[in-house]
Amino acid sequence: MGGGLAGLTLALQLKQQFADLDVLVIERRAHPVPHAAHKVGESSVEIGAHYFSKVLGLQAHLDQAQLRKFGFRFFFSEGRRDIDQVTEIGASRFLSAPSYQIDRGIFENFLGEEVQRRGVRFVDEAIVRGIELSDEGAAHRLAYEAGGSTHHVSARWLVDACGRAGLLKRKLDLAQPNAHVANAVWFRIKGRIDIDRWSDNPEWRARCDPPARWLSTNHLVGAGYWVWLIPLASGSHSVGIVADPRLHPLESINSFDKAMAWFETWQPRLFDELDGKRALLQDFAFFRDFSYGCKQVFSAQRWALTGEAGLFLDPFYSPGSDFIAIANTYITELIAIDRAGRPLGARAQLYDQIYHSFYESMLALYTDQYAMFGDPEVLPVKVIWDYTYYWGVLAQFFFQRRLTDLAALGGLRDELAQCQRLNLAAQAFLRAWSLVSAKRNPAVMLDQAALPWFAELNRGLTDTLDDSQFRARVRASTGQLHTLAAEMLARACGEHPGLDGAELRALLVAALARQAGAQRLLAAFA
Repeated sequence: MGGGLAGLTLALQLKQQFADLDVLVIERRAHPVPHAAHKVGESSVEIGAHYFSKVLGLQAHLDQAQLRKFGFRFFFSEGRRDIDQVTEIGASRFLSAPSYQIDRGIFENFLGEEVQRRGVRFVDEAIVRGIELSDEGAAHRLAYEAGGSTHHVSARWLVDACGRAGLLKRKLDLAQPNAHVANAVWFRIKGRIDIDRWSDNPEWRARCDPPARWLSTNHLVGAGYWVWLIPLASGSHSVGIVADPRLHPLESINSFDKAMAWFETWQPRLFDELDGKRALLQDFAFFRDFSYGCKQVFSAQRWALTGEAGLFLDPFYSPGSDFIAIANTYITELIAIDRAGRPLGARAQLYDQIYHSFYESMLALYTDQYAMFGDPEVLPVKVIWDYTYYWGVLAQFFFQRRLTDLAALGGLRDELAQCQRLNLAAQAFLRAWSLVSAKRNPAVMLDQAALPWFAELNRGLTDTLDDSQFRARVRASTGQLHTLAAEMLARACGEHPGLDGAELRALLVAALARQAGAQRLLAAFA
């Protein structure tokens, strides 16, 4: 149920692994869908990009029809027009593991054609009218309306990929709130927003090679919010505001005119860029309280949820396609186990626990963190920490195809638990640090590519590792996180002796972390 990004990629993955499988995709929208102004969620990161390009084999489409992303980029430009006189975070060059800016209309039209080419039955303009789940091993029953008629089908597996409509979630009472509260508004403008042209300063322009900042997911940040600028291959640009309502209520930004007035105050250089382009507006939408959890996403009763039908974190760091990739991989493996005639109970429960563990780990990156987004001293360190956790630990399991490797997961249980505890403590410490930081905003670019260990962490995603090399990689990443945490603690407490880092310090001491080598990881970010 659902023929968007999650449902279509799952259909491709299933047909790729089981050519004889009969797959039916039921999609509410009519195809082809419009380019640019179709769906939000255009920025991919490394796990999702690897899933699309390598796991599903769609590299040619991404290279020819989408844009390669120039990483994430941040500007502490609140209330400023002089973009070249504020702190910038970003890489001066493309790093090794690619990611993409994806025009969802172009991509989903391509996917709709591709699944049909591979033998999937794809029915658009269809509405689900009834679901009967079987608990006794018999087929599930589904009724849907399409072409003026009601159709009845039976299926051994039923997967909800219908997004926030959450058909199975509502039917089974699976909805679960979380502690992260934020709202988002977004729109698309026909035409490029070329941030490289926002300054004539030759030194500023020369900081990137090539000078292609416009290809980044650009973040204009301030206390309690961030603004995204994402280019699309169709020639449009996606613009969004994501904000903590305690600092920037949704009612202040929930129309295009209100958003423009808000830009005039908080991000005036973007206002200048958009003010003469009002006639080029293609759409406008918003979500209130967009983040949510789900009690269960995989079941031994042969149903599952993927994509936003299950849970959703936050658009910051663009994890949506990552969680589609992870969920679809677990669903495909469960169907493989079922086809082999093996019991599903233990695996379905374990995969559900692991998936939720990834979700909880990532949720800590967002909860109560928006206030520090306007801090030019602390946010750069947080971004480095979050990337190190993501590339060094979470992404390794996907890139090395160890998501379903129970031996690998079991053998690294202690390291994963250490990383999760350390991450929770680090996020709390970053919040405390931001409360006392001076928030200095010098005219510098903090170049992530200038950190050799950081660039190597990204490059290492492209390695192919055997079992012992994989275990060594995750253990080395665990040690790197401890070293990074020790340096964060030393730097912050050195500047602010009264800062309470007791929880983080206790974890570091317990892990026998040595601060002797700590003053090297963030040297370029001093």
